[in-house]
Amino acid sequence: MKWIGNGRPRRYLLGLLIGLVLAGCASERAYREGQDLAREGRTEDALVRFEEASRRDADSAKFRIAVLQTREGLVSAALAAGRKALDEERYDDARAAYQRAMTWQPGNSRAQEGLNAIAAAQRHTKWMSAAQQALDRKEDKEAESWARMVLTEDPQHRKARTFLQSLEDSSQKKAGVALLAEAYRKPITIEFKDTPLKSVFEVISRTSGLNFLFDKDVRADQKTSIFLKNSTIEAAVNLTLLTNQLEQRVLDANSVLIYPNTQAKQKDYQSLTVKAFYLGNAEAKVVASTLKTILKSRDVVVDEKLNLLILRDTPEAIRMASRLVAMHDVGESEVMLEVEILEVKRTRLLDLGIRWPDQIALSPLAASTGAVTVADLRGLNSETLGATIGPTTINARKVDTDTNILANPRIRVRNREKAKILIGERVPNITSTSTATGFVAESVNYVDVGLKLDVEPTISIEGDVAIKIALEVSSVTSQIQTKSGSLAYQIGTRTAQTMLRLKDGENQVLAGLINSEDRQTGNKVPGLGEIPLLGRLFGQQRDDTAKTEIVLSITPRILRNLTRPGSANLEFESGTETSLSGFSWGSPDAATKAAAATGNAPADGGAKPTNGAAAPQSNGDAGSQTPTALTWQGPERVKVGDVFAVQLTMQSSQPVMSLPLAVGFDARSMQVVSVTEGDFLKQGGVQTNFSSRVDPSGQIVLTVTRSGDSGATGSGVVATVNLRATAAAGADARVQLLTAAPVAQGGKAVSAPLPSPLVIGVVP
Repeated sequence: MKWIGNGRPRRYLLGLLIGLVLAGCASERAYREGQDLAREGRTEDALVRFEEASRRDADSAKFRIAVLQTREGLVSAALAAGRKALDEERYDDARAAYQRAMTWQPGNSRAQEGLNAIAAAQRHTKWMSAAQQALDRKEDKEAESWARMVLTEDPQHRKARTFLQSLEDSSQKKAGVALLAEAYRKPITIEFKDTPLKSVFEVISRTSGLNFLFDKDVRADQKTSIFLKNSTIEAAVNLTLLTNQLEQRVLDANSVLIYPNTQAKQKDYQSLTVKAFYLGNAEAKVVASTLKTILKSRDVVVDEKLNLLILRDTPEAIRMASRLVAMHDVGESEVMLEVEILEVKRTRLLDLGIRWPDQIALSPLAASTGAVTVADLRGLNSETLGATIGPTTINARKVDTDTNILANPRIRVRNREKAKILIGERVPNITSTSTATGFVAESVNYVDVGLKLDVEPTISIEGDVAIKIALEVSSVTSQIQTKSGSLAYQIGTRTAQTMLRLKDGENQVLAGLINSEDRQTGNKVPGLGEIPLLGRLFGQQRDDTAKTEIVLSITPRILRNLTRPGSANLEFESGTETSLSGFSWGSPDAATKAAAATGNAPADGGAKPTNGAAAPQSNGDAGSQTPTALTWQGPERVKVGDVFAVQLTMQSSQPVMSLPLAVGFDARSMQVVSVTEGDFLKQGGVQTNFSSRVDPSGQIVLTVTRSGDSGATGSGVVATVNLRATAAAGADARVQLLTAAPVAQGGKAVSAPLPSPLVIGVVP
């Protein structure tokens, strides 16, 4: 008992209580700081504060939940960043992201899988680079071996599969097409007038070394006239066939079959190709209708479940179908609508004055018997008459109310699709129904009350957004009870409908939906209540003002829009009414025509066939007819240790399919960090093959090849080279283009003058 009565235990308990209070305050303060940091976007710092709060108060579920949620968010963001960097082949960034995820959550299986995928991707990149180098050395077997090693580990590796397919196709065509192409390019001058057709081909055969076979239905007495100077064998053959309603089929490297250009003969001699199109955006049945209308194709099969289109037609029709499918199969435009709706309501109430009694009620007093008789009414006086006067009320009240109702939705919607937003309630309306037997049934109907917004955007290819808007703001103003006891609601509403056109990121404010009410109510003593100022003592005045305004602010932001195709895809030759083959100037060369005639389409990265046979070329390069320019972009001066980027841009009005380059740089003052592909050859979302090899002594060799049948036009970045300044240069360092050999459709060379070197000053 003495120990309990001592002051030391009380001081100990008091100190313990104070310590617990301080610890609780510290943990709560750390939690609030973490919330503030999270709102600022500093998630990592917020996690540190949440962990501190959880350590101080280990029993708090609130703190533990904050730690778990924040850590999970960081891990998810790191995994997503790693996946994106891996897809874009930015392996260093991907590795750093996965390692951050492992730091916050050790042993995370998805992060470990990502690190393994990075190692495999880098290994496959090296193997594919070795395969390309072997192919450049014309060692096809070694190149095939490297590519098959990649497919052994990753059977779905897209580049390896494309590489092998290209290797197989090129090996099948090299022997035949190359010889025929060489023969077709030989020069010839020929002049005949009313000469038998077979005599003309005999002269062409002796000059070119080709064999010409004739179908039995080609008339032996058919005559022709042809005058060509400084032309080619290809032009002579094609123009002779065109003017005599004949067609050709390449049989092998040395032989060509000539037959009448009739529907029956085409069925006998024209080779047919089967092509499957897996569509990602367009509907297969819509594309099939286009092919049947334009190409007159009959063998078209549609699988709506797989969104697959299978076409069987001539090689010319297949190539044209590929262009038409590319026009259809593009992603739909999407727009993000940032909407802000503000309802401002202001009410002012002033109730001031004295409400005097406005009536007196007189009533006879009952007699002792409790009943009023006629005799009592005859003797009414002050003792037998009662008076009732209403109350006197003094009112002195002023009420000011400001209300702001804000809605800030963000909605993403596709082009020409409707989107709806409802922020409010569904109010029930109960309806009672009675039958002749007395049975009463109730039904409930719901009415949407609140803020309703309907939008329908139309996105133009120029980047404008036309938006059809329907806005409705409603509220329950009163309740009404029917005679049967059912409850109904009186709803006040304001609506606005409009159509506007905005640019991407342009804001528009729609205002003016104003509802203004001003009510004045007075209860005054006649005469006295009209006296200025003093009238308030003899009456009551109630002023009630209410004003409501609705403001709508809308901003469209285009997330994805259609890319206008190049001129080569907007307009191209489609042959004649009877044949898709054409003979216009600038069409593919003989190698392409021969590949088309034999049904062998070129591999990706090689010369791509287009419609029709080749025509004679004008003197000089084909590319000299249209301007093509390459330019450098980069800093003028950098410091030692800086990492900087230089970009090679290209502008061309000719469709470019492939672009091999050799770049030189000053290895004494800079080194290459990375080489990345630009967006020039990726126009329209087309897949490309990009390879680069860096020689530390000062040279970069890179090749970009576009897949598909259409080339890239316009302007854009070809490649970006990231460099690090390593030493100050006695003279200005240079980055220059050593060689450039752009290739257009059909394998034609594009004339592109080399740009001036990029001069960069490297200072300490």
